[in-house]
Amino acid sequence: MVVTQENVAVNGDRKRSPQEIADALRGRINDGRLKAGDRLPTQAELAEEFGVERGTVRQALRALQDDGLLSNVSKGSPPRIAEASPGLEVPQPTMVGLAPRLAEAFAVPNVRVDAACLTAETLMLALGEPVRLIHEGRIRPKSIDVRILLPSREINLAFPVPVESREEGGPDPVHRRWLDQRDAQVRVLRHNLWALRASHGIEVHVTFRALPFTPPVKLYLLNGVEALIAYYMVTKREEEVGSGTLEMYDALGGKSLLFSFERRAGRRDAAFVEESQKWFDALWETITTDLTLS
Repeated sequence: MVVTQENVAVNGDRKRSPQEIADALRGRINDGRLKAGDRLPTQAELAEEFGVERGTVRQALRALQDDGLLSNVSKGSPPRIAEASPGLEVPQPTMVGLAPRLAEAFAVPNVRVDAACLTAETLMLALGEPVRLIHEGRIRPKSIDVRILLPSREINLAFPVPVESREEGGPDPVHRRWLDQRDAQVRVLRHNLWALRASHGIEVHVTFRALPFTPPVKLYLLNGVEALIAYYMVTKREEEVGSGTLEMYDALGGKSLLFSFERRAGRRDAAFVEESQKWFDALWETITTDLTLS
């Protein structure tokens, strides 16, 4: 951090920013010095410890609250360290485990979801749970920012692909089927989230970028505090299409086990979340392109 005149107190000591205070407290949570259920010091005690005004402490606590690290936040008493979410202690199939994680992620004021996947099917279906809770008035985020990476229509996918090779330049019904599904899911997902702007006045941003490769895993990043990952298990299967049968190598992603890594679970998980976010951001800002719908 660059020290400027505004960062220096009258007595010559550098003032701590809300982000620095939040990071310091987050570090104590991640390394176990502050455990689930522990009560934080009072705002006055924290202000004295860090040499700042109480308003700065309140901003830091709001950041930790938005990350889901604090519970029992009220004006009457100091908040407690939140219990780790039990939702994915035992890995569940993605189609089962993703929806409740998204519902919890949408309970914060400013929601951010990043996803990299082969299609948007599982995400599209799982988002139905937080959207339902918003319509019921049980959660009310102020903003929702969703970014999704999907394979480009221009590349030769590693899967799904026909079992039997086709003539060079000939039609590929498996690729056509995947592309139709990808585009339909994108449209439905985008429509369902955009509708929250009109019905509830929520600021919503949904953007897509095209990957130049087939992702071997599906990755979901929730509010920068949780990373969910599942492997695409490639299998041989058949599907009836029209009057014929398509035999293909495909991945049934909804059945893949979903593994959760959370910042508050310790240094190992925190490092995985951080590196996964860096990986996603690097792809988003470099080799990906605008996603084109057919």
